[in-house]
Amino acid sequence: MKGVVLAGGTGSRLFPITRVTNKHLLPVYDKPMVYYPIQALVNAGIREILLVTGGKNAGDFLRLLGNGRDFGLKHLNYTYQEGEGGIAEALGLAEDFADGNPICVVLGDNIIEMNICKAVEGFKRQECGAKILLKEVPDAERFGVAEIRGDYVVGIEEKPRIPKSNYAVIGFYLYDTTVFEKIKRLKPSGRGELEITDVNNFYVQEGTLTYETLDGWWTDAGTFESLLRANNLVANTGANKTSDEVSVVTLAARNVSQ
Repeated sequence: MKGVVLAGGTGSRLFPITRVTNKHLLPVYDKPMVYYPIQALVNAGIREILLVTGGKNAGDFLRLLGNGRDFGLKHLNYTYQEGEGGIAEALGLAEDFADGNPICVVLGDNIIEMNICKAVEGFKRQECGAKILLKEVPDAERFGVAEIRGDYVVGIEEKPRIPKSNYAVIGFYLYDTTVFEKIKRLKPSGRGELEITDVNNFYVQEGTLTYETLDGWWTDAGTFESLLRANNLVANTGANKTSDEVSVVTLAARNVSQ
């Protein structure tokens, strides 16, 4: 399996600090934001990784990340998205890199406490289709919301007024090789972009979209509020831990509180 980190966009919700740099190069506690999704892929055993970026700061990623030595990688791949065509368009640039292999896609501003190993291993046993990661949240109406039935996702609705579940679709997706054919069938949404939700709904229509619920905390870092939350969460508990590491931290916190 190969990994793709999507780190383009203008970061308009973080103006003015993103006028001079890409959002994904901003610090989250003691590391650049983009370190966290890359590390999540590496922790799941994925060693072939493509970074998709764009805008005026693409060269800064190369200067920062090089060939991925900080993550124990021998090579890190890069490609460039021209314009603002949306997440699905950015993913479409990974077709040659994927070269017929399944892929794990991470949005570059998503940060998790634990890891995605269970989801990756489960998808490897899945003969076809896709798998998305979900997180139960108290304010599902702010997100894309998954309607689930058994092991499958049977519908996804963007920011519904009355959510059909409390499970938000977060920025981790696993796809078989048909994802690129599906992207080519997309039509731009009302905001002129190719939407990743439309890709996922193609798999829903096929009956091949499964899910995994994420343990530990999750946040994006695309607004001032969520960027602050990400900094505080990482500073207090860390990110991309194993289950054993999380247990140790939890036990230590309980001992301190006692």
